[in-house]
Amino acid sequence: MSENEHPGRMGLDSDAYRIMDGKDYRPYVSSHDIVPEFTLRAILLGVALGIIFGAANAYLGLKIGMTITASIPVSVISMGILRGILRGGSILENNIVQTVGSAGESIAAGICFTIPALLMMGMTPSLATLFMVASLGGVLGVLLMIPLRRYLIVREHGKLPYPEGTGCAEVLVAGEEGGSKFKTVFAGLGIGALYKGLMDPHVCGLWMESPHLRLPFFKKGEIGLDSYPSLLGVGFIIGPRIAALMLAGGALAWLGLIPLIATIGEHLPEPLYPSTVPIADMGPGDIWNRYIRYIGAGAVAFGGIISLVKAMPTVIGSFKASMKGFSVKVNPDDPRTQRDLPGSLVIGVAVIVAFMIWILPTLQLNLIGAILVVIFTFFFASVASRVVGLVGGSSLPVSGMTIAALLGTALIFTAFGWTGDEGKFAALIVGAVVCVGISSAGDISQDLKTGFLVGATPYRQQYGQFIGVITSATITGAVVLLLHRTFVIGSETLPAPQATLMKLVVEGVMDKNLPWAFVLTGMVIAATVELFGVTSLPFAVGLYLPFSLSVPIMVGGLMRGILEKIHTGDRLKSSRENGVLFGSGLVAGEATLGVLIALFVYGQEKMEWLSNISTPFVKNPPVPALLSLIAFGLIVLSLWKVVTVRGKDYRDE
Repeated sequence: MSENEHPGRMGLDSDAYRIMDGKDYRPYVSSHDIVPEFTLRAILLGVALGIIFGAANAYLGLKIGMTITASIPVSVISMGILRGILRGGSILENNIVQTVGSAGESIAAGICFTIPALLMMGMTPSLATLFMVASLGGVLGVLLMIPLRRYLIVREHGKLPYPEGTGCAEVLVAGEEGGSKFKTVFAGLGIGALYKGLMDPHVCGLWMESPHLRLPFFKKGEIGLDSYPSLLGVGFIIGPRIAALMLAGGALAWLGLIPLIATIGEHLPEPLYPSTVPIADMGPGDIWNRYIRYIGAGAVAFGGIISLVKAMPTVIGSFKASMKGFSVKVNPDDPRTQRDLPGSLVIGVAVIVAFMIWILPTLQLNLIGAILVVIFTFFFASVASRVVGLVGGSSLPVSGMTIAALLGTALIFTAFGWTGDEGKFAALIVGAVVCVGISSAGDISQDLKTGFLVGATPYRQQYGQFIGVITSATITGAVVLLLHRTFVIGSETLPAPQATLMKLVVEGVMDKNLPWAFVLTGMVIAATVELFGVTSLPFAVGLYLPFSLSVPIMVGGLMRGILEKIHTGDRLKSSRENGVLFGSGLVAGEATLGVLIALFVYGQEKMEWLSNISTPFVKNPPVPALLSLIAFGLIVLSLWKVVTVRGKDYRDE
């Protein structure tokens, strides 16, 4: 049965959610039907969207330490372009677009969580190094997932829900609604980009980006609002619970710990390590930068490791499954919907990739480092593939797995005496390749689940994922270097929380100069939160980040919470989906323009003719704080209108 034989059908068949042998599941497009799938236009569109969402997620990852899944927004945009504009495009073509396009987000996550640590250490890797880290790590992660598809996707059908992959399949099947959804994403993208341009000091600068208010009853206590539309969108996407945990962590830091440190250190005549300035002479931001970040890093490290420990039963089960899943046999009688790349090809390419990781001079890894990359990536790729099937990619503890890999690598390198800059560089390269591999394995798992439900051809998706990995790898490293040269990674503008944590882990193990008192304080705080039965990782991230980042995220989360209280059934489903799509558009619009602005600012420094271009707008208006609140309020109202008015329209239909 093809998609043309399902007029008026809404959503997937109920068997998509039922526990059953996947071999008995009938996909939306039958294995006997010949439907356009791996076409040139699908590949080119997927590559373009992968680069855009990869760059946007690199910006977002450096900003707040998290990325957003790109599969659903890419699917919607694909349907809008192929079906709405080009008047064509099958469901399988749209699936290839999202398979190729979503690879950019996984590459961005792996790179921006690790590589900036090198930049903050004063080591600037070359573009060739970044490309090799991203491409080899991504390809290795995909290769290691392929033999697990029949076990995790087919045999475990229904037992592993794969929430994002299933949701993406629902969107693809409901392709006749693609026009309105396309408009929703692009409305958010346009509004996010326009807002960013009007606010950014390098363009128009009509209002402040981050107004702050000192609190009179809290010594050096401060609250603020980073009035970015992307943060509002992220808050709506992640929901009220995680947003509230992040806000709680930020409140503890900026309304509790900073005033406490300021009060205790007010009369200390000498600086308190690691600061070189007396606490009495420091502002709230200085205290956060010199002390709170170490406390937050300890909390994030503990939260990530605890997340990994909790997943140990899954880890062990996935590892056993991966050992059973590898096979070089190919059955020529398999239907189209069950054809993977040949096992011999998968193993052969994996061996070549492992050899390249060892032999390429740009990675500066010896044989032990290359072996560690393969071992850690193989183990955690199998873990990631199963965990995203249970809880989705958003809850995948990538940082915890990468920290575990970094700790093991740093300890082994230290035992061999490789503790200088070369040892640190090599350890972080190992962590970066592993991190990219983990992210890519999780992403291809969701994509293959989507393909399984809609009736795609697995080996074509696997080829598409390779294309997405390679093309996204060509741009992601350049974006990270560009953002660093323009805004400085590690500053309040781009705090890069995950990468800072990786830096602290490597330096702490190899140099033995970490301010452990603050790090251990953060670990104890996270442990206390866990004892209350609360997941500590989002709380720890809020503790680490500036409080002003958590406030708009909480606003978005609160809006989703209110929506889920006042709406039910189909209206809630439609409103929530539109909010997620609009929020994704806000993130993509602001982040994409942010990358373009960074490119413009960098060009002004290098090209004289470009430096003469200025904006006609008046910067630093008389009441910037009030304008910031008004402007952000308009964005909030636009999101609320999307989730309420459009939800009402859905009900009326």
